[in-house]
This record gives sequence, C-alpha cells and structure tokens, in this order.
Amino acid sequence: MSGTKTSPWKLKTPSLQAEFEAYRDESLNPAALVVKVGKTELRYHLRCIEDLHAMLQSHGDWMPLGSADEQKPAAEGTVEAWGRAESNPVGGWYGLKKGLRGRFGMYVPPVLEQLGLAKVEHNPKNNRMRAV
Repeated sequence: MSGTKTSPWKLKTPSLQAEFEAYRDESLNPAALVVKVGKTELRYHLRCIEDLHAMLQSHGDWMPLGSADEQKPAAEGTVEAWGRAESNPVGGWYGLKKGLRGRFGMYVPPVLEQLGLAKVEHNPKNNRMRAV
C-alpha cells in the first residue's frame, strides 16, 4: 500500500516545479499527513484529507490554492486561507509544526489528486482545485 512511511507517495507541487513525498502516519499524536520536502518535514492533521474534500464538495466549483508560508497572510477565498481559518473543522491551522504550518495549498491538493478525490490545475502559478 502506498502512502505509508515505508512507501510514500512521490508527488509534485501543483506547478510541477518541485517534487516531494507524503504519507499518512496514524502513529503520531495527532495522526498526521507527513510531507517531506528535501530535509524539511511538514505535518498536517491527517483529517485534512477528508475535511478538504468535504469542503470542496460543498463549495461545488474551482477554488484557488493560494499557497503561502505561515508568516504571510493567505488570500481570502483560497484553499490556503481555509486551511488556517477558525471556521474550518479543526478551528484553525491544519499545520502542526509552528513555523511550518503554512503551504497547505501547495502540499495537500496533490495528495487529494493522488487519491482521486480532486482535480488540480498544473499551470506555472495561480492554480485551482475542485472535488471529484
């Protein structure tokens, strides 16, 4: 089974400019989607996969990704902004490591695409996604 620590998904960012690995780790507390970009490891609540899919289904249309580092504001109405919003199912950041909580709109959409839950655009920038 892929998407595990021993067999991670090999993915590319939506712009197809960079490669990264991702896997589910239910042994962590809380369970996490682990993303490895070079030597950097980012972690997001594992439930972000189902939560983002459900939000996109209710949104019903394409939504801009709007990826941004934690220290930068996220553009309103984007996947990135939703991944930080107090109104989302976890009541704030899906990112789990302070200082590395951003980039939700860059690394989580390709996971949903890999799982067949979403379509993601692959333009040089300003990409969008929608639920399948």
